[in-house]
Amino acid sequence: MEHLQQHWYRISALHLLLYPLSLLFRLLISLRRTLFRFGLLSSVKLPVPVIVVGNITVGGTGKTPLTLWLAQQLIEAGWHPGIISRGYRSEDDAVAREVHKDDTAHKVGDEPLLMARRALCPVWIGRDRPAAALALLHAHPECDIIISDDGLQHYRLQRDVEIVVIDGVRRFGNGMLLPAGPLREPVSRLHEVDALVNNGGPPDVAEGVLMSLQGTQFHNLLDPSLIRSAADFDGLHVYAIAGIGHPDRFFRHLQQLGLQPVTHAFPDHHSYTGDEITPKDADAILMTEKDAVKCAAFASEKHWVLQVDAQVAPPLFKLITEKLSHGR
Repeated sequence: MEHLQQHWYRISALHLLLYPLSLLFRLLISLRRTLFRFGLLSSVKLPVPVIVVGNITVGGTGKTPLTLWLAQQLIEAGWHPGIISRGYRSEDDAVAREVHKDDTAHKVGDEPLLMARRALCPVWIGRDRPAAALALLHAHPECDIIISDDGLQHYRLQRDVEIVVIDGVRRFGNGMLLPAGPLREPVSRLHEVDALVNNGGPPDVAEGVLMSLQGTQFHNLLDPSLIRSAADFDGLHVYAIAGIGHPDRFFRHLQQLGLQPVTHAFPDHHSYTGDEITPKDADAILMTEKDAVKCAAFASEKHWVLQVDAQVAPPLFKLITEKLSHGR
């Protein structure tokens, strides 16, 4: 799969072989969406509004930071949100369950655990998103809005607001649908969503509402009370590891902070071993918050975590609140 993804961001002879499968995939997703649209496949409407934060490409675009940003904005506006997620690669997603701070990424997935440890609001996972949302609402009756982290293509869950995040650098790769390209749905799907968020695109040409990921301080993985800035790593032999959808985004962020680490990219949601995260000649190893939730059990005092937060242009939340006020 990792080798195939390398071809999604260029055109090669492989795409000629896979293109017929992409056409079949397009037909199937179009048929499936049509069946939901006309009620021939059942869907669930929750008793509270639902906001879906998703994308149309495979891989990370920044959905989880945007979900956390949105939860914080809703809280400040007087709402009581709850977050649902698939819990990708978790062992406990067959039945809806709440994610707790002391869970492991192996049990609940790295992104849900990251969100739960931010402690903004309840986080539940489940393969069946409507069931996860209903279980969350039953356990937390104070919640009056649901945010679905991913799930744009999970049409069994009716939604009031759809937000799509695109990678402003990689965008849509070669523009082809799976398996010849990274697209889960055609680019034309973007015309149907309520808001488009462009993560990291150049301001002068970016479409949609601009978003960036900001973070300048590192906390020690074993002792979060220890804080360092980029300047504190001057003169040290520094490594950086990333097992996220777009590792180069993290590495560029470090370079913008003035760091020049030796970089090691891993597949998204990678399950690490101790040897992989601890190069023998490293004085410090820098990692993302998403990777850190999987590495605490075998980390050392050399491991430092960069927490990033989404910075989003103001029009997005205004659009969401207007949509919610008119939608019910």
